[in-house]
Amino acid sequence: MTRSPARLRSKTLAAWIAIVGGALGLHRFYLRGLHDVWGWLYPLPTLLGWLGVQRALQFGQDDRLSWALIPLLGLTLSAAMLTAIVYALTPDARWDERFNGGVASRPGGWAVIIAAGFALLVGAGTLMATVAFSSQRYFEYVAAPAG
Repeated sequence: MTRSPARLRSKTLAAWIAIVGGALGLHRFYLRGLHDVWGWLYPLPTLLGWLGVQRALQFGQDDRLSWALIPLLGLTLSAAMLTAIVYALTPDARWDERFNGGVASRPGGWAVIIAAGFALLVGAGTLMATVAFSSQRYFEYVAAPAG
């Protein structure tokens, strides 16, 4: 016999939370509560990446520490978008079994489909930009004249 959880967790809401605040781990807190250790680890690489962006704005493009930190932001944003896509595309029965103790929740409808499409658009763009930025900086460093 399955036990009814204290509250039903919406697949649609979880996907949108992952899009908006997934880089900070907010989706994990929504699904697993504030005791989730992995949720508390999400903000670290995100904030380090944001520090890299701030350093690049302050010290210019030649700041090598920002080269290493900025891709962290891109990767955490891409991971959050991938998480939103996985949430949105999880079948309702499996979602309810995993997060709602087998109790059926309302289907997401168009809102969950739009979330999946939006996350795919933003995640792909962010990942491509991160790879392009990292590759450019790496090859500029390797090809830089000595002296």
